[in-house]
Amino acid sequence: MTIEKQTNYGNISVTEDAVAILAGTIIAECYGVVGMASKQVLRDGWAELLKKENVQKGVVVRRKDQKLEIDLYIIVGFGVKISEVVQEAQKKVKYELEKTLSEEIGAVNVFVQGVRILN
Repeated sequence: MTIEKQTNYGNISVTEDAVAILAGTIIAECYGVVGMASKQVLRDGWAELLKKENVQKGVVVRRKDQKLEIDLYIIVGFGVKISEVVQEAQKKVKYELEKTLSEEIGAVNVFVQGVRILN
């Protein structure tokens, strides 16, 4: 799945991985988010904290009804109000992706995979 745009100068194609990296980078900058987690929880319920070069492994991008849907898997910091962190992260990711890609975002789903103590 790619996003295709036509301009006076030619065609633009944005891959699913590029959208995933952009979304992962945006949410990693949000208050209360420690980092991205893998889509699959490791055995015993532990979530793996992904390094910056692997943020796309914590993002799922799909197209539904001509809109993009983004699933983000995150780890939040201990002591923050999880519902507030998630709501603000959803707003920021939706706004930044729509502004950057000129594409309508249908849903931004955030899944909290774990809580970590901030250093």
